[in-house]
Amino acid sequence: MNTNSLSFLLKVAAILWIIWGLVHTFAGVITISAVASGNIASGFSGIADAVDPTTFQLEYPNAVGGILGQHGFNLLWFGLVTTIGAIGVWQKMGWAILLNALVGGLADLGYFIFLDLGGFVHFVPGTVMTIVSYTAIAISLYAYFSSDMLTKFKR
Repeated sequence: MNTNSLSFLLKVAAILWIIWGLVHTFAGVITISAVASGNIASGFSGIADAVDPTTFQLEYPNAVGGILGQHGFNLLWFGLVTTIGAIGVWQKMGWAILLNALVGGLADLGYFIFLDLGGFVHFVPGTVMTIVSYTAIAISLYAYFSSDMLTKFKR
């Protein structure tokens, strides 16, 4: 595969990271907003969207709101880091490829293990976002480890 094709693949990966990052930034803001408004049930039903929302209509201790708020904060920073990192992926920077693979990949690994496999979420948007992140990882690592590109990357 030639350098132009590999560069194109990195641009595709960068676009996937921007999409993933913006979705997660938005989800973080929505989750934090639910906690701030005292509507913890909507925060949980927004995350576990395949679960009947009425099951979340409970009295929660304040600590539960804190935990949900922390989850929202994590979604927010995961999204911001990968969105910013996408610029580096676009520019063929090896550190950005690794950073986004670690942040986005590990975030989605936890999501997949605890929510997808648990059957608590719908395919869209959650599982689709996992597919987006792992596609971005596969594409960018393929481009990075292609021997004719290694000397072209900015370290």
